[in-house]
Amino acid sequence: MIDLLQNTADGLMIGSSYGLLALGFTLIFGVLRRLNLSYGPSIMVGAYLGTLLYIQQGAGPLAVAGTVIAGSVLAGVYVERLCFAPMKAGAGIASMVSSFAIWMQLEQAAVLVLPRHTYPFPPLSTAMPLEVGGIMLRVDHLILLVCALALAAMVHFALYRTRFGLGLRAIIGNPTAAHLAGIDVRRALLLAFMLASAIGGAAGFLVLAVDQQVTPMFGMWATLKGLIAMMIGGLGSIPGAVLGGLLLGVVEAHSQWYFGPHIRDLVAYLVLFAFLIVRPGGMLGEVPAVETAAPQGT
Repeated sequence: MIDLLQNTADGLMIGSSYGLLALGFTLIFGVLRRLNLSYGPSIMVGAYLGTLLYIQQGAGPLAVAGTVIAGSVLAGVYVERLCFAPMKAGAGIASMVSSFAIWMQLEQAAVLVLPRHTYPFPPLSTAMPLEVGGIMLRVDHLILLVCALALAAMVHFALYRTRFGLGLRAIIGNPTAAHLAGIDVRRALLLAFMLASAIGGAAGFLVLAVDQQVTPMFGMWATLKGLIAMMIGGLGSIPGAVLGGLLLGVVEAHSQWYFGPHIRDLVAYLVLFAFLIVRPGGMLGEVPAVETAAPQGT
């Protein structure tokens, strides 16, 4: 019984990072109805800039976190300007393919700057694990969970309690009507992209600070985990993104315990496959409809 509870607790902690990654995917998909395959590599650019600052200047965690987030936002704006802003309505496939091409570009640029396979990353916490009812809880995992829930609450507040969120929801509902009502659609989309990139940067810092290392595979890992968590939780749903991430983390933790690490990812993909068959829109989302993109020339 203790093993079951321990694995569930570990899965929830790790799954909170997946939920953060899914939040960024959900923001972009919810507004544009398009997938950004460069999401993970954009975070990787910020992570490598933070790592560079850490190994060359000995910067502390706060300075590294700010650098990771700022670098992720800059890379995200670069992707948005090249892959999404120029595309017209109905060009979802073109945007996705072009974002994949930028993925390769960003990844190679980061590897050229830091060519070794593994680099150290400043730890989130060096405190000893806490024992609660026989369950061991790592302090850095607890920080990760709290940050994930806090960021999800902040995004929900921004979308449903601010004028910016009202404008975004108007664009999601009917971009043409939103433009006629005086909303600057292009500016709102750019700000949404920047917000998603900042969330991704925060998620990237927290994950890497827990692992205490960064590798060139991080960009692909972040893209896959965020995309899977979003699809399980619900396309376009903020609570669904967090819930999907937590569920994915629990599934992976139990799979690794009972079947081994080589089966863990396979079980996660099987769970995703089951959701695509039984409930394509995810737990809290809706079945995807025909693409209605925002007018890019306004």
